[in-house]
Amino acid sequence: MKILMVLTSHDILGNTGRKTGFWLEEFAAPYYVFTDAGVSVTVVSPKGGQPPIDPKSDDPNNQTPAQTRIKQDKAALNVLANTSRLDSVSSKDFDTVFYSGGHGPMWDLAEDPVSIKLIESFYDSGKPIAFVCHAPGVLRHVKHKGEPLVKGKHVTGFTNGEEEEVQLTHVVPFLVEDELLKLGATFEKKANWEVFTVTDGRLVTGQNPASSTAGAQALMALFK
Repeated sequence: MKILMVLTSHDILGNTGRKTGFWLEEFAAPYYVFTDAGVSVTVVSPKGGQPPIDPKSDDPNNQTPAQTRIKQDKAALNVLANTSRLDSVSSKDFDTVFYSGGHGPMWDLAEDPVSIKLIESFYDSGKPIAFVCHAPGVLRHVKHKGEPLVKGKHVTGFTNGEEEEVQLTHVVPFLVEDELLKLGATFEKKANWEVFTVTDGRLVTGQNPASSTAGAQALMALFK
């Protein structure tokens, strides 16, 4: 089994002068769910090379077992430092795709025609697709049979309440929850920061960083 993991290359947090990128837990936790199960993982980003880690995700108070593990894992750090370019891969070479969040993807992947086509290609060929935290926002322009892919589907993602709590409601280009509702999805959520995932057919979504492991496990369950 082969899984493609997609990370952002975007590191500027709107007009705040602060850095962003992908959320470390949202890569590390799924990466180990997959690799510990013996699955082959390929990691890509729009620009290739080392994708930017959101510095906030590596705060001392945000540490998780997967983050502690990856920082001592030379092989995994090497994979991360040398991601392939997003435009160099094809859905036909993989069984599924997993998008990690962090705020970065809302600027680059959400608007990237290569990413949009890649997701459509996975989905149209009958393969499952998974997105955690802010990554469900990258579905905003993704279509299936001429309609928004999420229309009529049950989804979750980073909530308005969670965005409010991190005080970035007016910094992000759009709000994940509002955007998915606008596209006709049924948006489900638990309390802020609780573990929550939704599987609707071949679409898996996770609410927040804490849902990274559960989201990866939900994707793997589709192959059981």
